[in-house]
Amino acid sequence: MKKYSLLLVLVLFILSCSLASPEAQATSTAAALTSTADSWTDTPAPTQTFTPTETLTPTITFTPTETLTPTITPTPTYAFPSVTVNKQAHCRYGPSVAYLHAADLYSGDVGTVRGRFIYSKWLYVKFDKLDYFCWVAPSVVDVVGDISQIVHKELNLQSIGSNMYGPPSGVTAVRVGNEVIISWNQVKMTKDDDRGYLLELFVCQGGNYLWWTDSYPDQFTTSYEVRDEAGCAVPSEGVLYTVEKHGYSQPVKIPWPPFP
Repeated sequence: MKKYSLLLVLVLFILSCSLASPEAQATSTAAALTSTADSWTDTPAPTQTFTPTETLTPTITFTPTETLTPTITPTPTYAFPSVTVNKQAHCRYGPSVAYLHAADLYSGDVGTVRGRFIYSKWLYVKFDKLDYFCWVAPSVVDVVGDISQIVHKELNLQSIGSNMYGPPSGVTAVRVGNEVIISWNQVKMTKDDDRGYLLELFVCQGGNYLWWTDSYPDQFTTSYEVRDEAGCAVPSEGVLYTVEKHGYSQPVKIPWPPFP
């Protein structure tokens, strides 16, 4: 009996040693956690990296300067020389009496000079009473102003009306000494239309190179004779037109004969 009592005491002692009190267990657990925590590697909290935002370039606002109003200097208006007709005369479609009549002029008619011809002194005038331009001899008008500043006007007979007959055919020219004889075939026109022929020539006379014009009033004269001498640096030449009341044909070149 005593033997069993000792055994029971021994068991209880062992159990008392293995089954610690809650306080002892808590103390033991805390110590164990503390020991474990000491062995942990401290993981640092990530440091936030600051990314700078885009640096804005300031917009420069310009303050407008005062707007200057330019001073406009008016360009002087050119005053064309004026003309006043001093006697009854003709205004024509070309710068000589060989050209077609364009209008009747009477003493007192006024206009302005718009051009002049390089080979004659005739003036290209816009008369107030007409809605077109025409040529006038300087002897029949009184001019006020400087015509030397007026540009030369080129002659373009095809700009005047129309011509349904065409230029003459069979144009020839022969020389007999200092005389040149020009011939051509008749251009048949109605009596109402017929205004003959016009010749525009450059000939040499007395050592001078001359612009030379002449005309026939009807279709039936088909030759022309003109003096042409040696002694000019530029060769002589010429053209021939058919003329009807509506205007001029295209020019046909005259085969000018050289000196032997």
